[in-house]
Order: sequence, then C-alpha cells, then structure tokens
Amino acid sequence: MADLNINLNHGLELQNPVLTASGTFGYGLEFQDFIDLKRLGGFIVKGTTLKLREGNPYPRMAETPSGMLNAVGLQNKGVDYFIEHIYPRIQHIKTNILVNVSGSTVSDYVATAEKINELENIPGIELNISCPNVKEGGMAFGTSCVSAAEVVKAVRKVYHKHLMIKLSPNVTDIQGIALAAEAEGADSVSLINTLLGMAIDVRKRKPLLSTVTGGLSGACVKPVALRMVWQVAKVVKIPVVGLGGIMCATDAIEFLLAGASAVQIGTANFIDPGITLKVIDGILHYLDENGFKSVKEIIGLI
Repeated sequence: MADLNINLNHGLELQNPVLTASGTFGYGLEFQDFIDLKRLGGFIVKGTTLKLREGNPYPRMAETPSGMLNAVGLQNKGVDYFIEHIYPRIQHIKTNILVNVSGSTVSDYVATAEKINELENIPGIELNISCPNVKEGGMAFGTSCVSAAEVVKAVRKVYHKHLMIKLSPNVTDIQGIALAAEAEGADSVSLINTLLGMAIDVRKRKPLLSTVTGGLSGACVKPVALRMVWQVAKVVKIPVVGLGGIMCATDAIEFLLAGASAVQIGTANFIDPGITLKVIDGILHYLDENGFKSVKEIIGLI
C-alpha cells in the first residue's frame, strides 16, 4: 500500500493527509461513535476564544443550493473552559489535535495561544484570522497583509509549536496574505475559510440569517477554494492545507494535485459522519491504482 504519511513542519507529523475542519467536528468526542478517531491525520476543534462567547442570535444556519450558510458567531465557553473540561477528555486520543484560535484583538489571540502552548498533547493551533478586528472598525485581520502580519508575528512570539494560519477567501490578493503570514513565522496555511454570502426568505421578505450575511460552505465553494489553494501553493514555501467543498475522495485528490499537502473536511461531516475515513481509503485506493508509492508524489502535480 502507498505511504500516506505527511510532515507539515514543526513537529506536526500526519499519518495521512486528512484533517477535519474547525466548527464542523465539535471537540471530536461527538464523532467517536461513528468513526475511529485514531485513523484521522488529525482533527481541529471548534473555534476557541479568550473569553466565553454566546454567538449570534437564531436563526444562524440556512441551507443553500449545494451548500450552507452559517453565522454561529464562534460560540464557545472560552479557552479556560477548554483547558479545564475538554482537554482532559481528548488529550489521550492517539492522533493530532489542533485548536482553532480566534479573537477580536491581537492581545486576545496572544493570550489564548499562550495558554494553549502549555498543553502537552496539543501539537499545534490554527489561527483564524477571518475574525473582525474591533480596533480597526471591524475589518477582518486576514483581509490586509499588514494586519495579518501583525497578528501572526505577535502569536509567533508566544506560541512555540506548529502555527497554522487559516486564510479568508474574501480578499483580492490571497497570495499576498499567505506570503505575509509565511514571512512572520507561520508553519503552514489553511484555506479557504467560508465565503461571505446571504439568503432571503421571499415569503417573509427577510434574510434567512439573523445577521443577514454569513459564511458559505459546502460543495458550491470548491472551485473557488481549489483555485486559491493552487495560487497560494505556487508562491509559498510552507505547506498548504486545502479545504472548501470537499465531499469525497476525488475532491480531496484534486486539492492535493493543486498543491495542498493535506486537506480538511468540513460541511461533509454534517451529511455523512463517516466521510473522513472514506476519503482516507479513497486516496489510498487512487494511489495504489495509479502506481504511486507515496501521497507526496501527487502533491502539486498541476
């Protein structure tokens, strides 16, 4: 059988290139009745902030053709709750566990990352720079090279394990943002986060989401995600983790061919909680069927 092992830099060694996307897999515990978590390359827990966040008012999810909108608003009980109540329950799972870190100010990101840095069995964090910077009028950190560089640089000073930066697609220059993150010490970049979208109930003549707009994910975003992964992989030297609309093994293989070293599966988990293992098996079958000895051989062939 082909070798699925992937090294994402800075101590993050994956037994296969399949991770789960933050916000779609809870804390992993929710899926342990459906799959063997140890078979995953790793999973990324839901967005974690410095303090408790209640999230946005309901309704905050809506189905769309070939996808879904969400405006959950990073609801979570804060990093201290995670450390005290969640971490003890997941720390012994024999796979890579990453924490998605979010914040409204640079100091929020730094303080949260600093706390997670002390957790022995968390080998990395995924920094969500799609969050609104409250000190800059609400513009997301990840929509400008300057603000992206600022938050990555600050977190890099206090976080000493694998630092993955999750990039927003709602930009005009995704390559510039990725290069800025790389220059300030990112070990890898993951993309794409959700696209900004909206939906309207024509009978009620009002938006389907309480926040009017929300994040679009699912099969419909894959062509955009694939294009952006291909663009970024051409310019950065660090590994790229691709996500956005991966619904089957063939989708995942497309991202690998486009230059991704690993992939994350998100919305598909809601449809089929066993999809991750099917994708792993599908990638392995593709490699064996086509005579490849390692998954590394197909990365960036396009």
